[in-house]
Amino acid sequence: MKVVIIEDEKPAARRLSRMLNEIGLEPLIMLHSVEEAINWFYKNEHPDLLFLDIQLSDGLSFEIFEEIEVKSAIIFTTAYDEYALKAFKLNSVDYLLKPIDADELENAVKKYKKTHSKTVNLGLNIDQIKKLIIPLQKNYKKRFTIKIGQHLKMISTESIECFYSENKATNIYTDENRSYIIEDTLEQLEEKLEPETFYRVSRKYFVNIHAIKDIISYSNSRLKIILQTYSESEIIVSRERVKDFKNWID
Repeated sequence: MKVVIIEDEKPAARRLSRMLNEIGLEPLIMLHSVEEAINWFYKNEHPDLLFLDIQLSDGLSFEIFEEIEVKSAIIFTTAYDEYALKAFKLNSVDYLLKPIDADELENAVKKYKKTHSKTVNLGLNIDQIKKLIIPLQKNYKKRFTIKIGQHLKMISTESIECFYSENKATNIYTDENRSYIIEDTLEQLEEKLEPETFYRVSRKYFVNIHAIKDIISYSNSRLKIILQTYSESEIIVSRERVKDFKNWID
């Protein structure tokens, strides 16, 4: 059986590939964007089965079908909530909820092998799913509102170099060399910050990729990050996060 993975997060794509290897499948290729997928489908025979992420780096994966008549069965990989997943059930399209579980992956592949079904009326199904999914795309915070005395100050996330925890409070540090306390915890920020821009390098810090000035090898296989203006204390990438951090900046 010929299998292709389309997933913009390279660590997630590699993990899925390893999981498929464990059940005897070797993906032909891992594609990471709409454009890359379209170019590949133009030049190659379509696979039997496609593992397809919904949100890719350069747009929704549905854009692939607007350019190419894909002749593969599809298993969507998605992080959307249960409400959104109803769209897949209604349209008889299989899906795997991220993070992908090994048993669920194996069951999905067995289901495909048992039915050997190709997706019927793909354009109609995709169009229906797209209408349900697009309104549910996650909107990440673009600004934070800080109260200063009797005034409210709006701070764009683009101007924030890092978020950090100190004395049980969460602070933001801006490119104007100023710190402000916010109500959110770092755990809450994980759901609110754009993951391509902000990464939690340790229990104490989130950093903005655009604010990184230098990255230095540090003791015990860790990394030290130097930001453009922040110098309150050292920002160290914990050892267990170094690999994912390198993938994030790649």
